[in-house]
Amino acid sequence: MEPEIFVDIVQSALWLVAILVLAGILPSLVVGLIVSIFQAATSINEQTLSFLPRLIVTILALIFGAHWGLEKLMSFFNELMLLVPQLVS
Repeated sequence: MEPEIFVDIVQSALWLVAILVLAGILPSLVVGLIVSIFQAATSINEQTLSFLPRLIVTILALIFGAHWGLEKLMSFFNELMLLVPQLVS
């Protein structure tokens, strides 16, 4: 049993978590930036104007990306299960 295997597993798990989080947050970040630029240009300081579009885009990103994210998680889990015999012996 080599420690490098565990380091690789943790590294790939953290990379997967970062990608899955970015898939949900990045669209919200872009919409928030666009709304902030719009608010600065028009001097509208309404709190719901910045919150509601980000919420809607985040929910839509999670709805449309859930299948892809679950597929990535399942493939990572399958890879881990295939590594178990190598790690035990």
